[in-house]
Amino acid sequence: MNITISDIKKKMNPFRIIVCGFAGVILVGALLLMLPVSSASGEATPFIDSLFTSTTSVCVTGLVVRDTGTYWSVFGQFIILILIQIGGLGVVTVAVFLALLSKRKIGLYQRNIIQEAVAAPHIGGIVKLTNFILKSTFVIELLGALLLLTVFGKEFGPGKGIWMSVFHSISAFCNAGLDLMGTYEPYGSLTRYIDHPFINLVIISLIIIGGIGFLTWDDICVHKFSFKRYRMQSKVILCTTALLIVFPAVFFFFFEFGDMPMRQRILSSLFQAVTPRTAGFNTADLTAMSEAGQLVTIFLMMIGGSPGSTAGGMKTTTFAVLVGCAVAVFRRRDSVQFFGRRICEDVILTVATLLFIYTSLPVTGAVIISMVEGLPMMACLFETVSAMATVGLSLGITPGLSLVSKIILIILMFFGRVGGLTIIYAAAGGRTHMGRLPQDKITVG
Repeated sequence: MNITISDIKKKMNPFRIIVCGFAGVILVGALLLMLPVSSASGEATPFIDSLFTSTTSVCVTGLVVRDTGTYWSVFGQFIILILIQIGGLGVVTVAVFLALLSKRKIGLYQRNIIQEAVAAPHIGGIVKLTNFILKSTFVIELLGALLLLTVFGKEFGPGKGIWMSVFHSISAFCNAGLDLMGTYEPYGSLTRYIDHPFINLVIISLIIIGGIGFLTWDDICVHKFSFKRYRMQSKVILCTTALLIVFPAVFFFFFEFGDMPMRQRILSSLFQAVTPRTAGFNTADLTAMSEAGQLVTIFLMMIGGSPGSTAGGMKTTTFAVLVGCAVAVFRRRDSVQFFGRRICEDVILTVATLLFIYTSLPVTGAVIISMVEGLPMMACLFETVSAMATVGLSLGITPGLSLVSKIILIILMFFGRVGGLTIIYAAAGGRTHMGRLPQDKITVG
């Protein structure tokens, strides 16, 4: 039986290639992190902890079972940073980057894979868009590192200051949330800089820039401040992002951080509104927040960033369409509408599916972890949503979890970064074609 390249391409559809690509990078990263040279103590790291760290890096999540700044050596931290960069850009985008460096031609099959990977609306101009993504990423990360160096250079010295600046700039832009501040306080994240305006604003800016999506930045670069000329999707993303920053910041300001000095209160409120979508850094003690504050944070984590970005979650556009569906029902419209455009019915079906996936999986995982570990349901739900939405915020229970719970979080992180629908499409294969069935009604609500 002869198997042709065409047969292989049919079996390895773009979704399967994306899934296998992420899985392969995670496995290689885990094996490298197991090496004695990767740990500061010079001892080999257990496979489950290496796998967890590799997954949280590639999936740009930020949940950790070992403190990044103290447990891992410089070599281990370098491997983690490379994994973050690959995960933030996407395995396919990095592969295209290497192909472009080697002057290889990008064929139609490869362009189709890139389109699925970066969530581009059209296959035309996809290589040009990939070039824009790569150049923009490196320029923004370099600028972020230079800005952070003005503070970290003085605090840590030239050598370590450069390393700290580069690591945190890439981690922030890729919405990873991994940090090297454990030398001050293990698992302390950026709490040391809670009232440092410059560090707060630089990290917040990197998170937002990385989280609104490359297609949106392409619109901004091409059309500048002419908002009317933007794609409808870009308009929805920018408006939704602004609202999801302003309203939560106001909530945190009045109901969570009232006992802080004014400057610290403003910075903490703004940072806490931005970081759940889906950066994972924190400047305030999350365990000290009320359950209402933790629930709002869970809600923000589920939404996440925007399509075609370094962020995870079910995406701002999904949330916007859900709100649009409610508005359409309330106003008795026959379609969801944004900026004079009607949203397709297949998008509504996809949004409903995403909502089901991003609620059912984290809740199921939280129930299992709560039963296995004997921990409160709220704390477990916080960790599972953080994993699924690739956020990385934690109430501090992850390092002490058992093997079963760690595996659950690994699976959720993988689902969240690769995409639940991508995994389902990869497993299901091609589209099923069938005739339209007779229409009927079912009562809901």
